[in-house]
Amino acid sequence: MAQQSGNYSEDSIRSLDWKEHIRLRPGMYIGKLGDGSSVDDGIYILLKEVIDNSIDEYVMGNGRNIKIKVQDGAVTVRDYGRGIPLGKVIDCVSKPNTGAKYDSEVFKKSVGLNGIGTKAVNALSSFFRVQSIRDGQSKIAEFEQGNLRREEDLSDVKERSGTVVHFVPDASIFSNYQYRPQYVEKMLWNYAYLNTGLTLNLNGQDIRSENGLVDLLNNEISGEILYPIIHLKGEDIEVAITHGNAYGEEYYSFVNGQYTPQGGTHQASFREAVVKTIREFFKKDFDAADVRSSIISAISIKVMEPVFESQTKTKLGSNTIAPEGITVRTFIMDFLKRELDNYLHRNPDTAQAILEKILTSERERKALAGIKKIARERAKKAALHNKKLRDCRVHYNSKHEDRLNSTLFITEGDSASGSITKARDVNTQGVFSLKGKPLNCYGLNKKIVYENEEFNLLQAALNIEEDVEDLRYNNIVIATDADVDGMHIRLLLITFFLQFFPEVVKLGHLFILQTPLFRVRNKKETIYCYDDKERSSAIEKLGKGCEITRFKGLGEISPDEFRQFIGKDIRLDPVILKKEVSIEQLLQFYMGKNTPERQDFIIRNLKVELDTDLAKQLA
Repeated sequence: MAQQSGNYSEDSIRSLDWKEHIRLRPGMYIGKLGDGSSVDDGIYILLKEVIDNSIDEYVMGNGRNIKIKVQDGAVTVRDYGRGIPLGKVIDCVSKPNTGAKYDSEVFKKSVGLNGIGTKAVNALSSFFRVQSIRDGQSKIAEFEQGNLRREEDLSDVKERSGTVVHFVPDASIFSNYQYRPQYVEKMLWNYAYLNTGLTLNLNGQDIRSENGLVDLLNNEISGEILYPIIHLKGEDIEVAITHGNAYGEEYYSFVNGQYTPQGGTHQASFREAVVKTIREFFKKDFDAADVRSSIISAISIKVMEPVFESQTKTKLGSNTIAPEGITVRTFIMDFLKRELDNYLHRNPDTAQAILEKILTSERERKALAGIKKIARERAKKAALHNKKLRDCRVHYNSKHEDRLNSTLFITEGDSASGSITKARDVNTQGVFSLKGKPLNCYGLNKKIVYENEEFNLLQAALNIEEDVEDLRYNNIVIATDADVDGMHIRLLLITFFLQFFPEVVKLGHLFILQTPLFRVRNKKETIYCYDDKERSSAIEKLGKGCEITRFKGLGEISPDEFRQFIGKDIRLDPVILKKEVSIEQLLQFYMGKNTPERQDFIIRNLKVELDTDLAKQLA
């Protein structure tokens, strides 16, 4: 019989107030925490929750400008909407289940409907200040960790109506955080695409779109497209469609102006509707994969009282457009069947380009069919006694609350993978061990992915052969030695993803693991240093006679030490593509055949390692 532990009585039952619960279980409200290296880290959710309120004001016809300032970890958002009703300012940012969004007549198709967004920002900030300006009067309240510290009486002002929110994420919750400008800028561009005519100003730079989803695709597409972008708009729906030459499928989906990177019912319905419409237009039963191969598209819909699968609102769960209304699937299917079919009849050149692309994809798929079958069998056999993959228990496509923390480390050699395997969190962290250097796959077709053992097993481990939506890990982390060979392996792996699975990079799933180069210690303290500057500071702090160790490879770091570097304080460098960077040109320059231009570059930058410059291009 199990031994009873502790005294379970009335005294054991405890009630937490709203801010205590948010601070104790932040993941329930903002997903994962993180330090800002990942686009879905909590600090971006905090920013999004505040901006969502300003966007909702614009959607309701109030204010055409939103100013955002992000500096030194602090955020200020100023809109020119109606302003929070002055008598409810404190309640709206500190009392759960309080807000106007419950009144669907005021906020008919709002992003957030759960009444917790700004309260979570308040509770998770070391400092939070809200000011409402309305009808020539101002109300200000200041908080620390959700606790009201100061409020000002109503005062007369001459400023335009609106709301100003200033907050500093709590460093005790978001360790070593920093806002990455690329992520913030992309978030604001997504708002601009969905709200044409709105101007968002980020640190003095205006972000504005006049052509909606067409602007989105034009800014995101890095290669050639096969036909002009198809742009279709209707009541509560907008789509943009084209095809390129890259592998895979690329979707940008939105609900009520909210970017949904994990898709949901609207994206699944859109993919189905495109295939059905094109099949019926050509009167041919094309394979769905051939129709969607290399598609680049965006869809935005508006839904009454949307239901998302998580607080971070990254995946739509709603099945209907409005309460007791038609289904999302029927709404999208009817729209595309009518509008896309009409467009193709009016634009025969576009229809012909789509047909030729489908037939090309069909030929490639059939040519690969036999190779795929053999490759799958190899992957299955390898999985039975596969030491290359040490899997974890929670995956990205599961509904477990830790899924956003699911990580696969790609390592070089058994010694490095052994250290990480012993140090990892078996619930959320998997390890894939490479054997030697991967092949430089630039310019090769996808046949090589199935014929090359390393690539075949890696794609099987990631579960991305058929669809990147099936990705099993939210974070793919390249963990190699900080030497020439390790950096070369990084380049080869980045090339693999950019060549065959570019959406993995574009969706923010690929990272480089930072590990310390030096250990500086004396009898009382140990400091791990990631560069020469940190080493110098550590030597100065610990004094003469301290022991200095240079780690030559990951295999030299003990599991106990490694546990510190892949835990809550993990340092990751995201692989980010600039909007203006062409993947084809980037790979051709760095990974193509030697060219005079690259030779000149190497000569001019003898002291600059190649992958460092590539990182700058990607950042």
